[in-house]
Amino acid sequence: MIKIYIAGPDVFERNSIDIGKRYSSLCQEYGFKALYPLDNVVDFTQDKQKISLDIYKANIELIKQSDIVIANLNNFRGKEADSGTIWECGYAYALGKTVYGYMHTDLTYVEQFTDNEKMLIDGKFVDKNGKFIEDFNLSINLMIAHSCTKIISGSFEDVLKFCKH
Repeated sequence: MIKIYIAGPDVFERNSIDIGKRYSSLCQEYGFKALYPLDNVVDFTQDKQKISLDIYKANIELIKQSDIVIANLNNFRGKEADSGTIWECGYAYALGKTVYGYMHTDLTYVEQFTDNEKMLIDGKFVDKNGKFIEDFNLSINLMIAHSCTKIISGSFEDVLKFCKH
């Protein structure tokens, strides 16, 4: 059975366990086995540094066991995807895993900035701080866009449907 590692900032939601159960059920429904980061058993009575290292190592093992990574690439705490998720995508790609992302928008990265958040200077878009906004008609940074086999505009389930075909 194909194993899917589920990456994304969903683990930071208050109902993250329920989200994981829902994603796992969906995977099973489509004939896949889910590997969700919060399925790991970690001893939370240790000091915080040890806990974080155990989580890191456990997630690496799950990625290694997976055949596919499906990543929630929606903006998290700003205009970018969760940095941990991005690292997991890059690591999975380096291991030769198939990586799929999903976003709730099909807007390009530049289009995700409102008119009040960007301006055009010398034919290039910059943000309020004067930093260039990447403009390659991609919905996310080019390094992630090209590390993913496909980025689906939709939901986790939409990626499962795509993988099933």
